[in-house]
Amino acid sequence: MQCQSLAVKHGLHFFSRCHILDLPWEDVLVPHILCFLPLQHLVSLQRVSRQFHSLIQVYLANCRTFDLSSIGPSVPKEAFCSMLKDNKVLHSLCLSSCSDWVTDKELLPVIGQNQHLQRVDMSSCVGLTRHSLVAVSLSCMHLLHLGLAHCEWVDSLSLRSLADHCGGLQSINITACRQLKDDAICYMAKKCLKLRSLSLAVNANVTDESVEEVAKNCRGLEQLDLTGCLRVRNQSIRTLAEYCPKLQSLKVNHCHNVTESSLDPLRKRNVVIDVEPPLQRALVLLQDVLGFAPFINLQI
Repeated sequence: MQCQSLAVKHGLHFFSRCHILDLPWEDVLVPHILCFLPLQHLVSLQRVSRQFHSLIQVYLANCRTFDLSSIGPSVPKEAFCSMLKDNKVLHSLCLSSCSDWVTDKELLPVIGQNQHLQRVDMSSCVGLTRHSLVAVSLSCMHLLHLGLAHCEWVDSLSLRSLADHCGGLQSINITACRQLKDDAICYMAKKCLKLRSLSLAVNANVTDESVEEVAKNCRGLEQLDLTGCLRVRNQSIRTLAEYCPKLQSLKVNHCHNVTESSLDPLRKRNVVIDVEPPLQRALVLLQDVLGFAPFINLQI
């Protein structure tokens, strides 16, 4: 009945049994049906018949979101190129599980013809190079969210290019991008003033200089991940508390030079911090040793 009602709405009359391919493709099937199917189902549909293959190509040419996170390892690189060869309207592209096969050769044409991209996730894509990040910065002027976690090919020059051309960036994950040092991060902070979420985790090059520059320039910062940044100290955390009133989440696990003296003011503002206060940690250790938690009045 639903199929019939959609067909009647778009001027089709049923003289015989309705077939789904009889419905208008671009007016009905693409925006109202195919958009709800997982990508792996769409790929399977392509093999049903030539008509279904043509239908899925129409959908892929008009889709705004392309997420390979669930099937990336099983997608041949040739199939990726074929699926997106006609698409020029992408807003979101996720390649976070495609590390086994994606290279600049496959990605650069897609980036070059999709200048409306707002979200790109290249996390763990070890086969890419700095050329892909430069291409994103030059083509995607409206970029808002970028994932580069564990992309060790990200260097200072490519990050500076990103900062120069994508000043509206709201979130970036550069976890374990170990080539990056304070100078590049500070440059980005001065250019990308709208940053709300930033991960600098697992980078021993990050110091107080980076954190303070981010705090002073990105006043709307809400989430900051400094996990494993061993050279970050209390000084920059106090600066963060002073300049970032909207901060909601701070991760400082394994930052051994950050102590409760700088974290306590943030706790009083209900900022979620991933390390427990010293007394809480002591109680947990005591419980592990004794097998139960002694009652202690924490309000004294």
